[in-house]
Amino acid sequence: MLLTIKIHGLGSSGEGVGKIDGLAVFVEGALPGEEVLAEVEVRKKNYAVARLVEVVKPSAERVEPFCPLYEHCGGCQLQHMSYAAQLKWKRQQVVDAVERIGKLEGVEVFNTLGMENPLRYRNKMQFPVGTGDKGLGTRKLIIGCYARGSHKIIDAPACPIQNLGNDKILAAVRTVAEKFRLQPYDEDTHKGFLRHVMGRVGSNGELMIVLVTAAKSFPNEKNFVRALLKELPNVTSIQQNVQTFRNNVILGRDTRVLYGKPTIHDAIGGLSFNISARSFFQVNTAQAEVLYKTALDFANLRGNETIIDAYCGTGTISLFMARRARKVIGVEVVSSAVGDAIRNARENHIHNAEFIVGDAVKVLPRLRDAGTYAEVVVVDPPRAGCDKKVLETFAAMEPEKIIYVSCNPATLARDLKILEGLGYRTKKIQPVDMFPFTSHIEAVAQVFKV
Repeated sequence: MLLTIKIHGLGSSGEGVGKIDGLAVFVEGALPGEEVLAEVEVRKKNYAVARLVEVVKPSAERVEPFCPLYEHCGGCQLQHMSYAAQLKWKRQQVVDAVERIGKLEGVEVFNTLGMENPLRYRNKMQFPVGTGDKGLGTRKLIIGCYARGSHKIIDAPACPIQNLGNDKILAAVRTVAEKFRLQPYDEDTHKGFLRHVMGRVGSNGELMIVLVTAAKSFPNEKNFVRALLKELPNVTSIQQNVQTFRNNVILGRDTRVLYGKPTIHDAIGGLSFNISARSFFQVNTAQAEVLYKTALDFANLRGNETIIDAYCGTGTISLFMARRARKVIGVEVVSSAVGDAIRNARENHIHNAEFIVGDAVKVLPRLRDAGTYAEVVVVDPPRAGCDKKVLETFAAMEPEKIIYVSCNPATLARDLKILEGLGYRTKKIQPVDMFPFTSHIEAVAQVFKV
């Protein structure tokens, strides 16, 4: 049954939201202000999901998607929306979360900081490998993105939001894998060899190729690497990551270098970082600098502070802060990341940063009992946000300021509400667009002790 729906807003995943008889209806591909013809496919007690059939009255912000795979690929949800409108909507996401979830008043949410050129921004790709129909009953190897809402692989010869270096990696691996007839992994039968192709591009143009395989033994390994080098002679590192588990986790525990070095370098704000196959590093280098500079500005350091970075990862924010502070203590539960952080501090000649392996809930009380107090706590947690015990631990250390870097407005707002109950007040939030054309938004919140 086709229905005419007026779209009044966007959902958290970028889908249009309208109403039918008071029931919220989510329509993927629709924009606020539009009148659309849609077919309801799922109807629940509190909401419905409809398929867009026709845009009857288009929004002035509707634009033609630039990627030929947009209709099928699940990577970019907002290519049909002007970039200026995306930035406004992403700010509104933060505002709505703060008001509706956090129930916070008097918080200043600034306009979203976007990119001058929002294409080719991803320094990292990780594409699944599969098979597709070649015609006449034969199958071909395909490498690409998952289709929206499924694990069907869409073959992608190139991707407009990837660094051009990653496109070159994609083309080279495709050519050589077909030549050597590497069998794609089938996640239903759990047969096959090549699971994913990961590419990384450093700011100086260094390239890393990581071939994620379902078995350790690599057939015709030396000749494969030699052929890959012929296709891409300037590659810095070729590695194999072994992922034998029957799950959707991309990388396994074991990685070995097949050619070149184990790391490449990237740079943010004058700092150089070693990036290994398993390192976490922001995929948008340009906007990472904007994000970290915002965190540094919000900290408003005088130079005599001790800072605790509670989810320090490989030390990117820690090292940014260290240049303006007396001391930075980074805490991270992943030991390999701490190893990267220590090496990054040494190579950047930063001597006032200390890194500790452990859970912040356990490490911070030990630091406090040992007489360590921090004027500033910095936190950049996963999408799930912080456990309440972590926030209580922060408050118990009584820092003057908490700088909260978030990739999820909903959990950010929830945690800011908890912090308010612990004697801290949020003053301002700066949204930063790290992922243009997607529904994701990062934000930095400045929180003061009352």
